[in-house]
Amino acid sequence: MKSTKLLAIPALILSLYGAPLSLSYAADAAASATVVPNIAYEKYTLPNGLEVILVENHKLPVTAVNIWYHVGPANEAPGLTGFAHLFEHMMFAATKHVPRGLADQLLEGAGATDSNGSTDFDRTNYFDTVPANQLELALWAHSDRMGYLLDVLDQTALTNQQDVVRNERRQSVENRPYGIVEEALYHQLFPKTHPYYASVIGSHADIQNAKLADIREFFTKYYGPNNASLVIAGDIDKARTKELVNKYFGSFKSSPAVAKPNVVTPPITQERRVVVQDHVELPRVFMAWLTPPAFQPDDAELSIAAQILAGGKSSRLYKSLVYDKQIAQDVGANQSSNALTSVFSVDVTARPGHKPEEIELAMNAELEQLRTQGPTEKEIERARNGIETGMLGQVEKVGSNANMMNQYNQYTGDPGYLAKDIERYRKVTAAGVQRAVDTYLKNQARVVVYGVPGTPDLGPEVPTPAPGKLKAAPGTAINADEAWRNKVPLAGPAPAIHLPQGKSFTLANGLTVIYNSNPGVPLVSTQLVIKSGSGANPLAQPGLSSFTAQLLQEGTATRSAPQIADEVAQLGAFLGTGSGADASFAQLTSLKATFPQALDLLADVVQHPQFPQEEVERQRASRIGELAQQRENAGAVAARVEAAALYGPKHPYGNIQLGTEAALKATTRADLQAFWQQHYVPNNAALIVSGDIGEAELKTLAEAKFGAWKAGTVAPSVNATPQTTKARLILVDKPGAPQTAVRLSTIAVDRKTPDYAPLQVMNAALGGLFTSRLSNNLREEKGYTYGVRSQFQYRSQPGPFSIAAGVRTDVTGPAVSETFKEIRAMIAKPLTAKELSNARNSQVLSLPGQFETNASISASMANTYIYGLGLDYYSSLPQRFSSVTGKQVQEVVKKYLQPEKLIVIGVGDQAKIAPQLSRLKLAPVEVRDTEGNVK
Repeated sequence: MKSTKLLAIPALILSLYGAPLSLSYAADAAASATVVPNIAYEKYTLPNGLEVILVENHKLPVTAVNIWYHVGPANEAPGLTGFAHLFEHMMFAATKHVPRGLADQLLEGAGATDSNGSTDFDRTNYFDTVPANQLELALWAHSDRMGYLLDVLDQTALTNQQDVVRNERRQSVENRPYGIVEEALYHQLFPKTHPYYASVIGSHADIQNAKLADIREFFTKYYGPNNASLVIAGDIDKARTKELVNKYFGSFKSSPAVAKPNVVTPPITQERRVVVQDHVELPRVFMAWLTPPAFQPDDAELSIAAQILAGGKSSRLYKSLVYDKQIAQDVGANQSSNALTSVFSVDVTARPGHKPEEIELAMNAELEQLRTQGPTEKEIERARNGIETGMLGQVEKVGSNANMMNQYNQYTGDPGYLAKDIERYRKVTAAGVQRAVDTYLKNQARVVVYGVPGTPDLGPEVPTPAPGKLKAAPGTAINADEAWRNKVPLAGPAPAIHLPQGKSFTLANGLTVIYNSNPGVPLVSTQLVIKSGSGANPLAQPGLSSFTAQLLQEGTATRSAPQIADEVAQLGAFLGTGSGADASFAQLTSLKATFPQALDLLADVVQHPQFPQEEVERQRASRIGELAQQRENAGAVAARVEAAALYGPKHPYGNIQLGTEAALKATTRADLQAFWQQHYVPNNAALIVSGDIGEAELKTLAEAKFGAWKAGTVAPSVNATPQTTKARLILVDKPGAPQTAVRLSTIAVDRKTPDYAPLQVMNAALGGLFTSRLSNNLREEKGYTYGVRSQFQYRSQPGPFSIAAGVRTDVTGPAVSETFKEIRAMIAKPLTAKELSNARNSQVLSLPGQFETNASISASMANTYIYGLGLDYYSSLPQRFSSVTGKQVQEVVKKYLQPEKLIVIGVGDQAKIAPQLSRLKLAPVEVRDTEGNVK
């Protein structure tokens, strides 16, 4: 349903968070302490060619269904750019036995999580994680798409999804900072005839010009079972699962054999350069090269090189350009591994006041040093450790593990390639990295793109055809009808919901320790939570809590900032610090084998920060740069304006976490030290741990690392009254914006509200689910937006409720009008029994899927501490959701979402959107700048 640029797993430091698997481990002969998962699986092929991969794992009562079709932009014909991605959207239209929207509705009501589809250069995938007793439902939906889409596919579905995909392009490319700059990079790397030229999403013209006949031909050619692979991983019985796979997929006809794309990628023999203007404040420099395809020789070496160049604070570009020279805001590098050719890219954003030419010279110097002198063995080890930890994290979660196995299957033919992949990286040498960099990353073989402030050229406007009545056309049947498919499969016996509850103990100094022992994958996720966030900021110092948290990593009594970064990387760990409305935190993910050393580092940064003046100045400049970047992003601007409008300047919730530029410039080292001294005390903190660790070991470590931390008196949070604007409509002008970032907002409730359960059920029905009323109206029926979402932000004091969407500029007024219409309809009439059941079940049945990972478990336990919910909170939550009535839902809508109290915020082209919104008679009207100040 959305284009997710999913790059080859080995090329990235991937998310570390997922569900534990039952694994067997082989000791690594090398010095590395990383264990290699050996994931038991069974692979077989149906007579029609469908490859099936089964992974049985009973850790949680959830199952992932992940299907890859081996088709992407690599298979597109010239003039049909973006076609593979458009077709991905078409697969969510009606099929012969599943009316449009029913599959999503049933899956969400069944508690599905991670339910979506995505397109990459070489494949298109569709996936769901469902409660184990709903496996048959997922197979029913996926199989009807494969077997019976063409039977009912019509122009109405195509027209709707053309609107949706074009809105996605506006949101993800044209209205996203540097989006069109990145697109220009691919336009320089490849000729127009190359399938990678359009960078997955395609052009407005090609999307709009797609014909129904093209769609049918594409499906017939590429969406047969013999061009797909299906992974089912999780709480399954293999014998029963095989029966279901055969039942739902076994009767389908094979499609004609699909030949691999025969594409020649012309080499770049002379440097190509282009300057692209965009609605940005800070210049960004991109460099890119064509490199060997995925899993081919030197692919791993270049992935390691990317880590060495820009993989975190220990990387060369970060240390040189961000830390030492302080000319860059951020750095990035990646080996994007694909089938036809890979792309190695480096990007650096300038700090305010610095030019792209200066940035390029500094980038060149680091690249040249890597070419000529190569990396050190320590750098190789750090990069490899981080990559291995990231790869290991993929097997924590059944959905990401299923996707990884499908990826390995497509590129190597071996779903269990993980151990070999890790070995591939362990064989990388410093000399090998130097040779690969010298061979492929030559100046004459690169593309250089400057993204600079200015007016973007989005090309000629491609009109959106006016909606009209379309005659139904007969479909095309490929497979014989099977009448039993008309019946929705019944769920199996409902598994008992047992959510991690956590246990706790308290040290003598008052530090609360909450833990969940979760053996399986040898990873540990830890949070040190301070029960003070931006709510504790002095009113004249917005951003102070966040600034303080950011400085924790920038030097202690015994470690400098670079030493901390190097040590984290050496351990293969990930350390982050930050602040929210009600808490500050230091988060750590590490291997079990290195957890004691990693915890020592965490304890040091929390208990002994020194706030060196030079580091204060570095981070001050960085945060001012971040404010500039946020001003470039329409969605971020809308969020900032929302905070200012709802709470006003004399409330700690009235500013974003970064604060204001004036406050940042005024903050002193003494201010930071004072906030730390007043709030970072053990009797105001909790150590939250989930992972492969037992109680006795954790008690010993906690006492050793935190026992000497001295208790203190905690400064109270600020007590203030919101000063909400009287305006009903707030406009922020972004001339030429192709979309409007819209928000409808009001102050709602605090986290301990007794209305929590009915509010969550109500929100699911209104705008929290993909099948919600707002999504069905604005996206599926009208095609106004790529996506709309509503949510409550629960805090210790009443937090905001907001509905947010990026809508096409020319329908901004109608989109807001339809949003009000849906709210009023919910006030006027109770939810139907079907809607209520779906919304309620979505909340109850999805809960196990929200506790798949150590990170999500520790975050949930942290919430029980921050808001005083009690460790048994989640054990009773399913029952509270289940007992919500339609009357309760209607009552909370009336109570909290009164239309006359909702403030409408529009960040877009004011000249075009103001006349539309004026018809809604929302007054008074305010105009604010991108920092939320009234003009």
